[in-house]
Amino acid sequence: MAKRDRADVLVCGCPACTEAGAPELLHALQEEVKQRGLEDEVRVMETGSRGFCATGPIMIIQPEGILYCQVHAADVPELVGETLVKGRIVERLTYKELATHKSVPYYEDIPFYSKQLRIVLRNCGLIDPHSIEEYIAVGGYSAPGKALSLTPEDVIEEVKKSGLRGRGGAGFPTGLKWEYTRKALGDVKYIVANGDEGDPGAFMDRSLMEGDPHSILEGMTIGAYAMGVHQGFIYVRDEYPLAVRNLGIAIEQAREYGLLGQDILGSGFDFDVRIVRGAGAFVCGEETALMASIEGRAGNPRPRPPFPAQSGLWGKPTNINNIKSWANIPVIINRGSDWFSQIGTETSKGTMIFSLVGKINNTGLVEVPMGITLRELIYEVGGGIAGHKQFKAVQTGGPSGGCIPAHLLDLPVDYEHLTEAGSIMGSGGMIVMDEHTCMVDIARYFLDFLKDESCGKCTPCREGIKLMLHILTEISEGRGKLADLEVLESLAWMVKNVSLCGLGQTAPNPVLSTLRYFRDEYEAHIVDQKCPAHVCRALISYHIIPDKCPGCGLCLRDCPQGAISGEKKEPHVIDQELCTHCGICYDVCNLDAIQVE
Repeated sequence: MAKRDRADVLVCGCPACTEAGAPELLHALQEEVKQRGLEDEVRVMETGSRGFCATGPIMIIQPEGILYCQVHAADVPELVGETLVKGRIVERLTYKELATHKSVPYYEDIPFYSKQLRIVLRNCGLIDPHSIEEYIAVGGYSAPGKALSLTPEDVIEEVKKSGLRGRGGAGFPTGLKWEYTRKALGDVKYIVANGDEGDPGAFMDRSLMEGDPHSILEGMTIGAYAMGVHQGFIYVRDEYPLAVRNLGIAIEQAREYGLLGQDILGSGFDFDVRIVRGAGAFVCGEETALMASIEGRAGNPRPRPPFPAQSGLWGKPTNINNIKSWANIPVIINRGSDWFSQIGTETSKGTMIFSLVGKINNTGLVEVPMGITLRELIYEVGGGIAGHKQFKAVQTGGPSGGCIPAHLLDLPVDYEHLTEAGSIMGSGGMIVMDEHTCMVDIARYFLDFLKDESCGKCTPCREGIKLMLHILTEISEGRGKLADLEVLESLAWMVKNVSLCGLGQTAPNPVLSTLRYFRDEYEAHIVDQKCPAHVCRALISYHIIPDKCPGCGLCLRDCPQGAISGEKKEPHVIDQELCTHCGICYDVCNLDAIQVE
């Protein structure tokens, strides 16, 4: 590595990398650089997530773009000496291709990133989220100056032409939503950034708020100008303390630079932002419940109309957009609606961020063009199914989404195609399932979550979800009847069509989609009294295969019920009366001597 003015060592500070040891790594790097007298040549800093969560702690060395994964404090002396001093790659710390185990040292060559197009996540993992100077250095806050030179109507027209749709789940055209608020009567109006991300396994909004908070503020400032708004709110889950901290720092910095507050950029336009911390209720992701929470009331949804653009916060016209929607706005203003609208499909423009989790090799955060197929996402970006298992289904849209089966792997991922398949885009959650996933149990799991998260205000949602959950529990525990399937489906459609808000209207999706694509699995639970995936404990049994059992005693020792007996070096036996089907014996046996039936 030739001597140069500066090398940037970027250490991911997201919660996953932090848990894996990123703070210790960051400190060790800073100390090593100091001891070697490299402070003038090497800068070490903490950044937001670059998305590759399964391989943390992650660090990137710029400008070369070298990515090291699973780096720990003990690796630092070798890493600094070899790469930062001698310019040599430390191969053992690089990413290895799953199939060939070949070393891939450069960030841009890693398959996980190959099909990504990072528009919203453009700065995450590459800049210091605590530094407004770094954000400005990469073009930040240039869009408000451009927007303020246009009329509000021209700004709204540009957003409409871009084709941007809300990234919180509903997919309503953003520009049209802005126009309604702009035309609403009244001098006092509000805008809200919805960062209440409650889907299990989802961390898209969190990563953006933690890694690039200024992009959200920049987008909100442009939107406020276009809609004639002077006060904005960012609603953040209380479980996201790092997001709250980084947003707070960004707000203070923007005020100091005259980018928030009074007379922004000398234009005479006033706008400021306040953070509101949510109480962790899933239903507060629904916009009317969110507004009630901001007002200090219980987060319960209300009927619409009136819509928030007519009567929102404190009865005033209010526009609510997801965190990701706001972060798209500066790019649209800077690069133009024509550029943005060329990305994606005819009806779903731009990119979408997904949290790719579950039974997949490359878990993490990905941003891809709308219209990419599920196959590309799961196998090319996600690296395929973990443990060489068979792909069974993928659930999109969070707990209220649907389960899409293997024969639809070539389905394009956009709003319309997901809806046709019985699922939703949602805010971007994507859970991959393998052959050992029971679809009855999956539907039961998500309904159990939604039952607890329902506000209980409307009877169809409150009672309907409970009844569906009861039926699913009966089926999974071997007490189901074939007639239950018709009742379950009829009940699901009733809840979907009659519930007050989006939680109830989408809650039946896991049930309806699994009945649609995996009805044979439901019938196996009822007719054959078997769980084909060997998950539902009441419908499976464990047996020891005598020819494979050497009598090592591992299963006997670990069985919590004392259900296993046998002499040393002799085949053991499981007492089916005592066995609780916990599966511990199966987990500890490394000789495949335990059979599940």
